[in-house]
Amino acid sequence: MIKKETVIELAEERIEELNNGVYIVELKINNGNQIFLELDKEEGNIAIEDCMSVSRNIEHNLDREEEDFSLEVSSAGIDQPFRVLKQYLKNIGKEVKVQTFEHGKKLEGLLKHADEDGVVIEVKEKRRLEGKKKKVWVTEETKLNYSEIKETKLIISF
Repeated sequence: MIKKETVIELAEERIEELNNGVYIVELKINNGNQIFLELDKEEGNIAIEDCMSVSRNIEHNLDREEEDFSLEVSSAGIDQPFRVLKQYLKNIGKEVKVQTFEHGKKLEGLLKHADEDGVVIEVKEKRRLEGKKKKVWVTEETKLNYSEIKETKLIISF
């Protein structure tokens, strides 16, 4: 069985050489030595050339004669949930959808802040306020710890 540490070391070796903000989002190795590595970039989108470069470094440094494997290196995907803090930091100022563990409650709003402890989402919704006939827009910030968040996704708008 190919070790995660070995694959991470080889990936990070190339990422360090690239020196362009690429980072590892997730690494999975299945029983049949199927390696799935997801990458992202701190600013902008990751280029296919970055994925290819990391893939080649891993492939050329693992011996298929010793242990056969398959390797898939890809971007994290714009429609996938966030999995690491760097993804939250990259998307500050963008619209996100957050699903919490609390009864499946969903929040949609602007990602205002993210750090090691959690995130702050600015939610804007229409509410009926006391003494008002019509509903008015109310903006409020909601702080969530990562332990409260089931899933966070970027809202894609065109």
